[in-house]
Amino acid sequence: MTSQTTVDEAPADRPPLPAPSKGLRGHPWLTLISVAIGVMMVALDGTIVAIANPAIQKDLGATLADVQWITNGYLLALAVALVTAGKLGDRFGHRQTFLIGVTGFAVASGAIGLSDSIALVIGFRVLQGLFGALLMPAALGLLRATFPAEQLNMAIGIWGMVIGASTAGGPILGGVLVEKVSWQSVFFINVPVGALALLLGMVILRDHRAEKAPRSFDLPGILLLSGGMFALVWPLIKAGEWGWGSWSTLGWLAGAVLLFVVFAIWETRAGEPLIPLRLFRSVPLSAGTVLMVLMAFAFMGGLFFVTFYLQNVHGMSAVDSGLHLLPLTAMMIVSSPLAGALITRFGPRIPLVGGMVCTTVAMFGMTTLTTDTGTLPMSLWFALLGLGLAPVMVGATEVIVGNAPLELSGVAGGLQQAAMQVGGSLGTAVLGAVMSSRVGSELAGNWTDAGLPPLNPGQLAKAEEAVAVGIAPVPPHTPEPFATKIADVAHDTFMSGTSLAFSVAGIVAVLAAGVALFTKRGENAEAGTGAAHI
Repeated sequence: MTSQTTVDEAPADRPPLPAPSKGLRGHPWLTLISVAIGVMMVALDGTIVAIANPAIQKDLGATLADVQWITNGYLLALAVALVTAGKLGDRFGHRQTFLIGVTGFAVASGAIGLSDSIALVIGFRVLQGLFGALLMPAALGLLRATFPAEQLNMAIGIWGMVIGASTAGGPILGGVLVEKVSWQSVFFINVPVGALALLLGMVILRDHRAEKAPRSFDLPGILLLSGGMFALVWPLIKAGEWGWGSWSTLGWLAGAVLLFVVFAIWETRAGEPLIPLRLFRSVPLSAGTVLMVLMAFAFMGGLFFVTFYLQNVHGMSAVDSGLHLLPLTAMMIVSSPLAGALITRFGPRIPLVGGMVCTTVAMFGMTTLTTDTGTLPMSLWFALLGLGLAPVMVGATEVIVGNAPLELSGVAGGLQQAAMQVGGSLGTAVLGAVMSSRVGSELAGNWTDAGLPPLNPGQLAKAEEAVAVGIAPVPPHTPEPFATKIADVAHDTFMSGTSLAFSVAGIVAVLAAGVALFTKRGENAEAGTGAAHI
């Protein structure tokens, strides 16, 4: 017996459909535009800030660890708070939650731009993550409640297009702003965008609440889940520094498992649980969640090395490297709405499997990249990757949100976003470890074979750190012939590690294609629970 609402049960489970909208408020496509503008801010910040980090470090005199916390603080806050934020939307209404998230995100962004110390930047980045966590699940909850079932996939397709384009376009926009204006402009740009999203939201968004929306909060569940998410994501962030086999890494991961087990036991006893575990009796919903983790693992983990490849091996600027990723962005923009239409017509299974097959081919194709690969071959693999990711982003989201009851649409949206964050963190950490391992096993031998002067252990360790991100460790005043040899050794070793990392990502994509076979159309979405018809 699953928790899914069937068509026969829907009339008793859902509130009466709203009267047809005669104005702006509650119009589905205008609602999509309103939430897409807010979501765009959060998606952009996932990549745009990385371009600003070197300028922030120089201007504020920050250490490398400080700069890492600019990103890690944001990701931690986002990952830990997503599901709880979705529950808040289910309880108080997704319109209110979305508007608070948009306002808070924009205000925190402006505060970062005005900050004159690295501590303030990190603190406001954490606030950004918390407000972003409020915003993202609420956007999905609003789409789920506003769009009729026959249009929901198309709406999610456009929503996914906005996220994909914003994520991939972040480095381009960030590079232009940092080079032409200042690092503060990367954050100030969110203020007018947030103001526009707030204005549109106040005029257009309609509040939707299911009759069975939660009336109380599972505080122990919130603490246990938040603690478990922190204990999971934190060692993934620190694994490169601590080592995967260290007691610190293993201890944190063991603590995460323990907290998740205790959380699961508590949820079976709570009167109104944070995440009703009956949700996972739905095989498609569970498969969609796992698929989102695996997709994010392969995509974000693989993309992490693509930027190093373009900038440190090919010597491109941040703007040029972003332009070289335009085929990926363009294919996601074009294929996301198309994927929504295909999923509406044929169901999610075939597009999801096909998307992961394309992603698999792209990942294994990128194992063939070399230091001399031209723009055309790179563009082909990047375009194929974008073509494969779009149906997965759209389809897995629909499977998760559509197979959850309307009164849990916020929790389902939080679950979808949390799966992406965990998958991305896991992919970056694991593939980073794969890269470091390959560099550690090959660099010394390649260095010796090239006839370069031997390195002592300290010098070798520093060289390995540089080579792992594609940087040639050429000391100052090194004669040109030796500098060329060092660059060749460093880049060849990096490409060997990159090839192995992409191979692992490809294997994960194959597993994801198998998981996609267990997905199907959201039964609750088909029931039309709470959709507003225009």
